[in-house]
Amino acid sequence: MDVHHHAVPEEMREWAVEMGLLPEEGGPTWAQWTLESTLRTMDDNGIAVGIASAPVPSEAFRDRAMAEEGVAVCNESLAALVAGHPTRFGFFANVATFHVELAIEQATHALDELHADGVLLMTTTGDWYLGDPRFDPLLAALNDRGAVVFVHPGALPEGTTELHPKVPDFIGDYPLDTTRAALNLVASGALDRFPDLSIILSHAGGFLPYAAGRAESAGRQGEGPDPAAVARAVRRFYYDTALPMSPYATPTLLAAAGSGHILYGSDWPARPADEVGTITEALDADPSLDDRARRRVNRDNALRLFPRLASRVAND
Repeated sequence: MDVHHHAVPEEMREWAVEMGLLPEEGGPTWAQWTLESTLRTMDDNGIAVGIASAPVPSEAFRDRAMAEEGVAVCNESLAALVAGHPTRFGFFANVATFHVELAIEQATHALDELHADGVLLMTTTGDWYLGDPRFDPLLAALNDRGAVVFVHPGALPEGTTELHPKVPDFIGDYPLDTTRAALNLVASGALDRFPDLSIILSHAGGFLPYAAGRAESAGRQGEGPDPAAVARAVRRFYYDTALPMSPYATPTLLAAAGSGHILYGSDWPARPADEVGTITEALDADPSLDDRARRRVNRDNALRLFPRLASRVAND
């Protein structure tokens, strides 16, 4: 069950082209999505279900009218994908976080009427990370529902850091952006204020599992978040395997979070089919995962986290 699984149905792509967000021809790898190639990649890698998401940058929904139209297109096209293939897909709904009250309405409609499995929140809206108090009403509404939130990174608020032409921003900046968002949620107290949210951090939490000890140390010096809050958060967050997992990352993540909070994620189609195969094979062979942990990561954790989707799969 793949929780980091992107989709761009035709209606969504047409809207993005019309709005100038994508070119008419070509464009980035993820924009080349087709249902045929997706199902083929899923079948080739033993992916039974993909929980589809469309990580549209928050900036695209700054304009209110565009936010209303664009979010509706995204969510309705993903809901149609699920309706057509109910045992192969679920979806995370988009919301327009520049307009918090509108975002609450969009989340409510998506969860209640479109039967979304959770809500996608980008790490930042303008210069503000998710723990900023301006987003408390949205987080409160999602908390009241015990919602699952999938946190996806983008460009850093201060802009892309070009380390070198061969080091694109998604290698270093995206994991940093996720780490910042996670620490912001901790330091702001948002995690404690909204205890019923289940939050999935993209790309295995960025650097958080590796750097949590540094955050705790800073807190003990009075220069960082409360150390106890950091420790609680590391065990509370969920993490996908789309870093991807590797001999560098798996032991640290297992030690930090335990196998019960790790979920398989392919990052398709940002990762093309061949690479999805490579990282999935590596995960299957990862010596740090025993059979019980591997079952949890591959399927059992997601079934527990998404009961409505689990019921559809069970009835298949």
